[in-house]
Amino acid sequence: MRIALFEPEIAGNVGAVLRLGACLGAEVDLIEPMGFTWDDRRVRRTAMDYIDHVAVTRHAGFAAFHATLGARRLLLFTTRGGQSAYDFRFRADDVLLFGKESAGVPPAVAATCDAQLRLPIRPQVRSMNLATAAALALGEAMRQTAGLPD
Repeated sequence: MRIALFEPEIAGNVGAVLRLGACLGAEVDLIEPMGFTWDDRRVRRTAMDYIDHVAVTRHAGFAAFHATLGARRLLLFTTRGGQSAYDFRFRADDVLLFGKESAGVPPAVAATCDAQLRLPIRPQVRSMNLATAAALALGEAMRQTAGLPD
């Protein structure tokens, strides 16, 4: 299972997702441009020494990333998703895509996805933190596919 972040803007969120990937054994794809310098110490501070335990691939843009998918499904998590992630059937090789914090993904990127999923939230709020959303989505996907570590 892979987590992909489309043009992430906040180093702390990327660090937290890297730590999540390390803990659960998921690869992380970072789709550039990013809103911060990669060597930003905030990434390392958030990811701590976990950064050495996660496979991270940086991609020059969405087209370069998309070319790596092969037959894997690309699943977009968006507040506009038509189906709850809890009603969706995941596969062990799915790629979970999350948009940039301020704007999500452009329509052209959304159109390439095999499904657009949402995490249910109360109507009084707009969205979850990126790292929190990634944790909920990855946890459910790995639970369904028996991929959680023992």
